[in-house]
Amino acid sequence: MKFNEFMENFALEIGGQFSEYDKTKSVIIVPLDGNRFQTVLGVIRFNERYNREGIEFSSKVCDYTPDVDLEELLRQNTEFTHAKFALFDAALKVEASAYLDNATESLLKEIILEVATAADEWEYRLTGMDVH
Repeated sequence: MKFNEFMENFALEIGGQFSEYDKTKSVIIVPLDGNRFQTVLGVIRFNERYNREGIEFSSKVCDYTPDVDLEELLRQNTEFTHAKFALFDAALKVEASAYLDNATESLLKEIILEVATAADEWEYRLTGMDVH
């Protein structure tokens, strides 16, 4: 799979915007209902533990503060199919990943949309805004 070609084509398909950082990293701005948008970062990574190449999609929800109910987020993780909440560098994110050797384009599209939708929903729930 040509990663950035896939990302660019999917952005065009959904009416979003595409930006390439390098051959292993790019961003899609995903249009959502209610004239809202969510940025999803895609990164190709090698998983040394399992000796396999994968792709990770992530989207920032908000900055983490002690007011965020982590138990609620962990319970919400069970409601997602692909996505999960994660803390990274003081940011609350929604992310999902798949191994490239068994990921289809339709699966990756589904993952991107779930990550974008979940991050946007929780960004609004936690901040009342559409920032990311």
